[in-house]
Amino acid sequence: MANHIDYFYTCTSPFTWFGHKPFTEVAAKHGKTIRYKPVNLMEVWKVSGGVAPPQRPPMRQRYRLLELKRAGHFHGLDVIAEPNSFPANPERADCCCILLSQQGKDPGPFLFSVGEALWGQDRQIADENVLAELLDKAGFDGQTIVQDSKDPSIAEVRRSNSREAIDLDVVGAPAYVYKNEVFWGQDRVAYLDHMIETNRDPVE
Repeated sequence: MANHIDYFYTCTSPFTWFGHKPFTEVAAKHGKTIRYKPVNLMEVWKVSGGVAPPQRPPMRQRYRLLELKRAGHFHGLDVIAEPNSFPANPERADCCCILLSQQGKDPGPFLFSVGEALWGQDRQIADENVLAELLDKAGFDGQTIVQDSKDPSIAEVRRSNSREAIDLDVVGAPAYVYKNEVFWGQDRVAYLDHMIETNRDPVE
């Protein structure tokens, strides 16, 4: 039985925010280690066929807003469906998560706080001062983490994660991969839970 779950995400995805706590609770329930793998979602979408929200047909844009409000209500989160701070570049936040993982630290609380800042408070999460503040609140040395995350090797890990996601047929973010089976979307956490609970073989 695999002892880890690969977690492909980007910090600006509202669905990453919605699904984060339910997913981490499932991982903890089953004693699974989470391998945090931030990706460049735009690179993944180039292969999977996804497009940025403003480029989608009006019908899909309207439905996305409906889903944001509905998912927020379901998870008990106050959502700003159309924040002024979106779109925002997630690269620095993603790289901070990578650095924390490399240091053996849990990036989960910081990751959740980034989603909350953007989708719950309309804060600009591309702002390094905002990220440093969130890192401080999560118990880290914010300014140091932000600066050290600029090492080129960190950005290369994010690119490598993106290539790995594409190779696994990850469609978008968030995606949870267990035994090479992809669960795309925060609303698939229950399916992941069921797979681990029943110890079924991966679907082919």
